[in-house]
Amino acid sequence: MNTHNDTLVIAGRQYQSRLLVGSGKYRDLQQTRDATLAAGAEIVTVAIRRVNIGQDPHAPSLLDVLPPDEFTILPNTAGCYTAKDAVYTLQMARELLGGRKLVKLEVLGDETTLFPHMPETLKALEVLVRDGFDVMVYCSDDPVQARILQQIGCVAVMPLASLIGSGMGILNPWNLKLIIDEATVPVLVDAGVGTASDAAIAMELGCDGVLMNTAIAAAGDPVRMARAMRHAVIAGREAHLAGRMPRRFAASPSSPREGVAA
Repeated sequence: MNTHNDTLVIAGRQYQSRLLVGSGKYRDLQQTRDATLAAGAEIVTVAIRRVNIGQDPHAPSLLDVLPPDEFTILPNTAGCYTAKDAVYTLQMARELLGGRKLVKLEVLGDETTLFPHMPETLKALEVLVRDGFDVMVYCSDDPVQARILQQIGCVAVMPLASLIGSGMGILNPWNLKLIIDEATVPVLVDAGVGTASDAAIAMELGCDGVLMNTAIAAAGDPVRMARAMRHAVIAGREAHLAGRMPRRFAASPSSPREGVAA
């Protein structure tokens, strides 16, 4: 298979990188930029309620270090617990970003687990799709819910691997594989990645991409971890496209037996 033009396509736009990154929890804006560049990310998600991208003209803006002409800024609704708040937040983000339609929807169920509140998520998605947004959706790892999101009109489903910020990795690969096998839009793991091997596993399963923030920003050396994640996503994607060898219940020698000298 030719992988040279193996691009990620979201809402009709092509991206070379399959690693999406967040913009929170870094030491400062310069570290945010350095880690983003090391990750090779083209899409950067921004919590509109927590990060300044122009809401406060007197404070430093994330766009000073991650300008929209260099990166796709993906506003998200982190911190929203109702469909109404999520819709309002993304409408505000669209104004701040000059009418850009690509957004990430997440409606949380509670402050302890940050698990997605799927009834409110579905409600918000219906409104946003009618309003012309291209919506990527943070969701539970439930194949039925993922199917409904696609039927409503999302442009990507983003099931959690484990709880946001937990670093526990992929706890239910079977559900994730069911979502991937049924998907008609890109599937990107969102939340729970802790280290490079988690990202590689997600890609080996067949995910189209991985989004992460804490795994990079909370590392001892965020820039180095960002670089590791970049390589892990590439390696996992290549392994998926190559097709792994079948698992066997018996040993199989690497060297041929035929023609061996007695």
